[in-house]
Amino acid sequence: MKTVTDTAHCDDLMKALETFRDQGSLIERWGAELARRLSAGGRLLVAGNGGSAAQAQHLTAELVGRYRDDRAPFSALALHADTSSTTAIANDYGVQEVFARQTAAHGRPGDVLMLLSTSGASANLLAAADRAHRLGMTVWALTGRAPNPLHLAADDSLCVDAPVAATVQELHLVAVHMLCESFDQAVGRGEPAAAERAADRPADARGDGRPGAKGRVGGRTEGQADGARPDGPGGAAARPAGLPVGPRTVGTRPRRAEGDA
Repeated sequence: MKTVTDTAHCDDLMKALETFRDQGSLIERWGAELARRLSAGGRLLVAGNGGSAAQAQHLTAELVGRYRDDRAPFSALALHADTSSTTAIANDYGVQEVFARQTAAHGRPGDVLMLLSTSGASANLLAAADRAHRLGMTVWALTGRAPNPLHLAADDSLCVDAPVAATVQELHLVAVHMLCESFDQAVGRGEPAAAERAADRPADARGDGRPGAKGRVGGRTEGQADGARPDGPGGAAARPAGLPVGPRTVGTRPRRAEGDA
């Protein structure tokens, strides 16, 4: 029987942290890209189940509030946090739709959907990823070991190479803080300024014909499920190229953390 002095948990964390360090450049790119999109009027949607839901809300709180230094607030929504909408959707459409339907309501072409899962196999997150792509959004994922369904469904992913879900969640929190730091640095350097200037141009110069659209790609996929909000002219939605997909690390799926599918 293990005692409170057993350091196996810390040992697992330290081992996983060694390989996690290699993901620093990916997180830095995410932070800079997120700063560019949000400064241009875009929005970040984040979702997860159980402990991953807590991580999702942690991220949005840092962006709407602040991470370290004072700065302007940015649009970021944790989809599980609206309990009335979440429970109503679960009751009327099923648990698998709780994030997909909210993605359709709040997401717009060019926005980012970030999904957190230790297993990478949660059906409601996979449904949200599919809906986001049909809307022309970019999907990023924080998961456990690759390959997993969510890692394969996302445009880009950070997969923590750890066999225990608790360790995966702990490094997801590290990733959240590193992302916020990279985001703030990009904002502080003024990297989003070009996007903001483009957003201030007349609508006809942007080519979207709508004031305030700020360069988002219009349209939606033909045959899109009911409940998805169109944003722009009809027709097939162009899917933004997003960021370069990082290397996929093959491994086994971690044990699930309690409350995180």
